[in-house]
Amino acid sequence: MSTVRAVPKRKKKWVKHLIESRWLLLMFLLPLVYFVIFKYGAMTWLIIAFKKFSAVKGIWRSRWVGTKYFEQFLFDSYFWKLVRNTLVMNLYLIVFSFPIPILLALLINEHRVKYFRKIVQTVSYMPYFVSTVAVCGLITTMLSSDGMITVVLRAITGKTKTYLTDPAAFRVIYIVSEVWSTAGWGSIIYLASLSSIDPGLYEAAQIDGASRWRQILHISLPGISSVISIQLLLTIGRMLDIGYEKILLLYTGSTYETADVVSTYLYRRSILTADYSYGCAISLFQGILSLVLVTAANKAAKKIGETSLW
Repeated sequence: MSTVRAVPKRKKKWVKHLIESRWLLLMFLLPLVYFVIFKYGAMTWLIIAFKKFSAVKGIWRSRWVGTKYFEQFLFDSYFWKLVRNTLVMNLYLIVFSFPIPILLALLINEHRVKYFRKIVQTVSYMPYFVSTVAVCGLITTMLSSDGMITVVLRAITGKTKTYLTDPAAFRVIYIVSEVWSTAGWGSIIYLASLSSIDPGLYEAAQIDGASRWRQILHISLPGISSVISIQLLLTIGRMLDIGYEKILLLYTGSTYETADVVSTYLYRRSILTADYSYGCAISLFQGILSLVLVTAANKAAKKIGETSLW
């Protein structure tokens, strides 16, 4: 009898909890609808990767072609160059761009003057809110033949060079601009993690005579190691995906050798030539490889330490 009575009580409690949380649930409804329609609902379009899509016939009446577009992309003479450029660009981002927010967060956290910390944080966050078009316009202006950076480098090296048309310089320009744009914003999550570390640990370390460097090495870094691991895993999962907007605005025909990546090639083939089936096949290929990469990285992280995505 006690079990039978417990069920209605549980139901009443559940309904009461829903009524109490109605405003939170209502706030959650809009993003839920967004993801259902524009993320999961849009996945039905993936079927056109296996069809010769015709806008007149529509998705379901278009002719099946199987894996034709995947084979076409994999055996394209341009395939390996695109993959190489994408991987190299992302490796550069991991090596040079990934550690900068961590270092910036540690430096801000170590500074004891409150107002100075706020000024540094505000200044470092600001570039993130500048639009990509404005950033690329600034880069183009500063690296033009009579731009500020070009003039300074000409005075130092004694050589006149157009850096935006130099394939070797393109990656450097892209990485530096990415660091400038994202370092401050990326440091927020690490600053939040550093603020959750028990201050008593630092006090105990000071009593034991530990220097500031030792405190960073043995308290601060271990305290945010789990966040660093998660961020690194997510970055590895995006190894075949890169922000193509900036590349599209900066690259030229002379820099295709090092600047052209899978995303820019996808834009040219699917949008500019209206070959949507081929573009969808490339996009699906990117997604599958990204899933493989993040799964492999997650398994490696589990073996090395305790932190993982799942």
